Amino acid sequence: MNILMPQLGETVAEGTIIVWYKAVGDVISPGDNLFEIETDKTSMEVPATAAGVLTEIRAPVGSTVPVGSVVAVLASDAGASAAASPVSIAPANKSSNDPFKAVRTPERNYGSATLPSGIKVTPVARRMAAQLNVDLNATAGSGPGGRIVAKDVQTAAQNSSPAPETLAPSTAASTVELAAGQITALFADVPFDEEPLSAMRRISARRLLQAKQTIPHFYLTNDVSTDKLVSTRTDVNALASGTFKLSINDFVIKAMALALQQVPQANAAWAEDRILRFHRSDVAVAVAVDGGLFTPVIRHADSKSLTAISQEMQALAERARTKRLKPAEYQGGAITISNLGMYGVRSFSAIVNPPQAAILAVGAVERRPFEATDGSVRFGSFMTVTLSCDHRVIDGSVGAQLLSSFKRLIETPLALFPL
Repeated sequence: MNILMPQLGETVAEGTIIVWYKAVGDVISPGDNLFEIETDKTSMEVPATAAGVLTEIRAPVGSTVPVGSVVAVLASDAGASAAASPVSIAPANKSSNDPFKAVRTPERNYGSATLPSGIKVTPVARRMAAQLNVDLNATAGSGPGGRIVAKDVQTAAQNSSPAPETLAPSTAASTVELAAGQITALFADVPFDEEPLSAMRRISARRLLQAKQTIPHFYLTNDVSTDKLVSTRTDVNALASGTFKLSINDFVIKAMALALQQVPQANAAWAEDRILRFHRSDVAVAVAVDGGLFTPVIRHADSKSLTAISQEMQALAERARTKRLKPAEYQGGAITISNLGMYGVRSFSAIVNPPQAAILAVGAVERRPFEATDGSVRFGSFMTVTLSCDHRVIDGSVGAQLLSSFKRLIETPLALFPL
């Protein structure tokens, strides 16, 4: 019986094995934890679903393998004798698992399904590129998300001179390693430690690069008065006498959820050949953790009270920090809120997290001088917020309306009640 890398969510394509609880030759019972995996979103122990003897481990600790790959082999009781000559675990640097190859790689391999730039290539396009001697790295993709398809290879073959021979996977890998070696060589006289990329950091880096390269971002910034918000929050928390404590972020989540209802054109997501427009407001919130960040989602945030949002957010943030979020808790959402105000950051611009269409960057609440209506100079509390939008989904005027509605709700916090 083959033991496979499990699917931990629709957007999770691979996982890294960080612990093996069983060794080759161990007798396994249903429910026994076999190994633990880490993805860019979570970590999880994988139990056995059948009894038998573990006869082979194909993916040692440290291996990153695609979903559906065979990571180990479990022999039934009838085949337990096969464990008498167990197959040893291969060293991590000898693993043949490539996260962009099929589970069973054919003898003739036409290259990786994802180029170093992050652009995807269809199987037919990879085969045609090898046959027509077309350099995929120099080929523009016309498919969804910039994917290179067969007609792109045909066009490149017709309109350009023969490209250099396509690099075999091993050669392409050595080219990447050489580039890394050239970088480290620049710092040869500087003491440093090398930190291997975790699955979370590696996949996040690839997705952020793809998002920045393929999403037409535009940015809208506004200063929001928080005098009433700060005063209201202080009074509410004092009346609560410790039974609960609302944060500024709780108000921000609620305000954005209601703003999405007031500007429904912005409550949407990009789905390649269509736009999804949502009826409810699901708001994701960025939570920093060691090695990256998670974006758990507050669902139905428009219909939830401030206290309910606060309690749910605290629970989700705790599970995020211990990497125990379930896929259903971090997938989806129409918009993300990223708040760096607690670090004293005045303003910043965030990268849209696809397929979402927008992300709100929230700065610190600070005292600033301003001109009053009578012409005098006074001081008040303000925070700067920047809305990053995907122009394929949200036009400039729609983004401006969304930010205006958010500003109006924050500046009239009683509109966010009841608790």
